[in-house]
Amino acid sequence: MTEFNLAHLSQNARTVRAEDVCREVREQLGDFSVDLVYRDRILTQRTRRYELHAAARASNVEILHTLLGVELKIGRRRLLCPDLATARYLSVFARVGCEAIAIPYDITQVSHVADLLESGLSRMLLLIAHLTEGRSSKLRQAVARRLFEEIRGNIASLGSGARIPEFNQNTRQRR
Repeated sequence: MTEFNLAHLSQNARTVRAEDVCREVREQLGDFSVDLVYRDRILTQRTRRYELHAAARASNVEILHTLLGVELKIGRRRLLCPDLATARYLSVFARVGCEAIAIPYDITQVSHVADLLESGLSRMLLLIAHLTEGRSSKLRQAVARRLFEEIRGNIASLGSGARIPEFNQNTRQRR
């Protein structure tokens, strides 16, 4: 793992600003950021729209295994999910606080993309904790809030795709 250095940002703990730490986190994440994975890996394939209606403020997100199947609990709401991969995929966007997102139509892709999204989110949270180590929890919360707002805004600007995916099937065999 690379060495994280905020020495070029400031020598004094009081002068480190949340914007500087956010910039450093985005730089260290590179292509593993949630919004970049969404843009490069999800929106490049055929997708369908999913209305998540997650709260922008932090709410408790859990994956529950019940007798009826897998459920995603966002705050007090429960959403029934067809499988664990879909619940993992949706939980990342629920933690970020997205309203509507695109889900890959090909269910074989959901698990792989969920792995990328979960690792990107956990890397981001670990980087925030590492770069704000020894500083106030207020700074850590401000950095996390700004990064979540930025990711949420980027995903909203990228769009969530069509409600129903296009089916371009040409059944004519004559030319």
